[in-house]
Amino acid sequence: MITSTTMQQTRRTKLHHNANQAILVLECPWILDEQDSNRSSVLPFVEGIAKMAGGTDVFHANFYDKNSFIKALSILCSVRFENAIIYIAAHGNEKHIGNVKLNDIFSKIGEYSKKSNITGLMLGSCFTGANMASPQSTLQGTNLYWCCGYSSSSEWLSGVMIDCSIISEMINTENISKNNQNDFIELFSKALAPFSPKYIIGEDSKKNPVTLDESIRVVTQPSGQGLRAKEITKNIFKKN
Repeated sequence: MITSTTMQQTRRTKLHHNANQAILVLECPWILDEQDSNRSSVLPFVEGIAKMAGGTDVFHANFYDKNSFIKALSILCSVRFENAIIYIAAHGNEKHIGNVKLNDIFSKIGEYSKKSNITGLMLGSCFTGANMASPQSTLQGTNLYWCCGYSSSSEWLSGVMIDCSIISEMINTENISKNNQNDFIELFSKALAPFSPKYIIGEDSKKNPVTLDESIRVVTQPSGQGLRAKEITKNIFKKN
């Protein structure tokens, strides 16, 4: 279901043909507790970093299943930007985000990446970075330069703050030489520098504590002939 708020945002989107860059947020209701009647949302945090960046639009839609995800994605990707990052925020596991299969998510975002100039994908969901083979293969042949996720569970507020720090650093593409892997390592290292690598971000499937440097996964795909998607997580934490 696409809300009236989303439709209003979509109408505004059509007026922003000259928008420099955008953060496209697809969020499934969290229900963090019994009183959470769609109370919790990443949107205020994302709007804050967009204001800091300047020249950055934020567009948001809720999704509930595969059909509503595809509909929301098609609406948010109806405009081409100089640079756009997709932020998917929802409960997840190794195979799903919300009620949508990860493979379906990667496939659809890959389709829209060239149309709307989507360069990055932030997966704000538990366990979705556990198997980076899918995003690694998804980056190849698309317009995506990077994908980031967590291989464990993640505390909600801490995870949102980390996600936003990464998005804030990666939204300004003039900082990136897209054929240089070291630029990606430098920017992700800077984004994660305020957070302790040994902070217990969550748990693995057996309820064992997992630190940030054990959980987070970053895959990048520099442009250029012969360059392939590669996980750079260990390189990032070597700099911190």
